[in-house]
Order: sequence, then structure tokens, then C-alpha cells
Amino acid sequence: MRLSERTPKGGSEGEREVAAAWPMLIAQTKSELLQLLRDPSFIISSVTLPTIFFAFFGLPVVDERTAGTGAENYLLASFGAYGVISVMLFSFGAGVAAERARKTDVLMRATPLRPAVLLCAKTLSALLFAFATLVVLFSFGRVAGDVEPGMAAWATLTYRLLLGSTPFVFLGFAVGYLARPTSATPVIQLIYLPIAFASGMFVPLGGLPEIVQEIAPYLPTYRYAELAWSAVGANTEPLLASALWLAGYGVAFLVAAIWAYRREDIRRFG
Repeated sequence: MRLSERTPKGGSEGEREVAAAWPMLIAQTKSELLQLLRDPSFIISSVTLPTIFFAFFGLPVVDERTAGTGAENYLLASFGAYGVISVMLFSFGAGVAAERARKTDVLMRATPLRPAVLLCAKTLSALLFAFATLVVLFSFGRVAGDVEPGMAAWATLTYRLLLGSTPFVFLGFAVGYLARPTSATPVIQLIYLPIAFASGMFVPLGGLPEIVQEIAPYLPTYRYAELAWSAVGANTEPLLASALWLAGYGVAFLVAAIWAYRREDIRRFG
């Protein structure tokens, strides 16, 4: 059946386009999910590593306190933030770079799939994986460490991490179009691991050198982690300040992503 035969004949042109986009969005989201599920390295690095890190760093301190809350809650929030960012950076950064290597982007230009639909499908699939990462991490914390800050805290932590991850989607796109396909993953690791550590995700900020403590508030990962820490009762700066910092980083990363995309588009297609 042709696409035109599935779209309603009545209504405005915009309504027909929206109606036609929904089947494309659903099909493309399924395709993106299958691609991620078939990549063991992505699943290990993005879904299971946060739980492994919590087992090493969080379980030994379940009876301690830091930043005005239980150290286990603080680190569970930290590795939740770490896991969601990992999903966004690797699914968009490494994923886009791999598509460039396979010339999938060339194929997509020859299909009726709109770029906006493709972006939405990638975002939805990444959010689903990020949610799965949080479920695995929270379940492990509850079973292995009896970490239970309450359902309200879980819900607040989850929606803040998913909603606040947008800047890292744009950063992933920028890296995916700027880095060579074979070097995208190492580039992401070189960027992400140092700033995640410097933001206090692995070790509370008070345990890091003073120079790192002075730099941390200017890092996007620190501001993002503050959304998570405040959800479990940790002492942080006002939520609005962190949100504004993230919004600023989001604009900067979006500009970088658009520039990188146009640069690649001109280089390959003229």
C-alpha cells in the first residue's frame, strides 16, 4: 500500500502530513531500538556500567552521609545521571558516526522520511533505553543495598534526568558529525569520563582536589547531576540556577550540532 493511500483525503495539507508522519515515526523508532539492542557494547557501557559502578562505589557507603543525605542516595542519583548521559552521548554520537560510515545517511536522503521524524525516533529510542538504565540501577540499589528514598523521589529523579538530558543529545550529535566514524567512541570517552569524575559523580565533590571543586560548577555534567542530587535531598544550589546553566549549554551544543551537520552536508553533498 502506498503512503498516499494511508493518509486521510480530507483536512489541510499540514494535517495530512502529520497523519502520514505517525506511521513513519513508529516504524523508525522500532528500527532505532533494534539497532541499539543489537549493539552489545552499547548495552554494556550504557545500561549495565552505572549499576556496576554503584556496586563498587555506592554499596560500601550505605551507612554514611554526604551533602546532607545518605551517601548511597547521593551516589545512586549520581550514577543515574551518568547512565542517562551515556545513553544520549553514545546512541547519538557513536550512532550517527556509525551511520555515516555505513552511508545510511545517504540512504535516508533518498527516502520520504523527514529529518524531524528521524530525530524524534532517535530521541524516543534513547529515552526508552535511558529509562531502562534507571530501572535496572534503581532495582539493583533496592535489592542489593536496601536503597529506598521513596516513590516520590524516584519519580522526581526519573523525570528530571530524562527531561534534562536534552543538551547531551545535541552534544552527541555534534560529536557524531565532527569525529571520524572510527574515533567517535574514544572521543566521547575522552570528553565524558573526565568531566563526569570532576563533577563529583564517582566521588562526592568534597573528596576531590580544591582546583576540581572550583571548576566543577562550570561543567554541564555537574549542573545536570544537581538535578538528580536535589531530588534525593542533597544540599545543592537552587534548582533554577542549574536549569538555566543547562539551558545555556543546550543552546551552545545545539548551535554546534547544527554547524557540524551543515558542514558534513556541504562536504558530502555539496
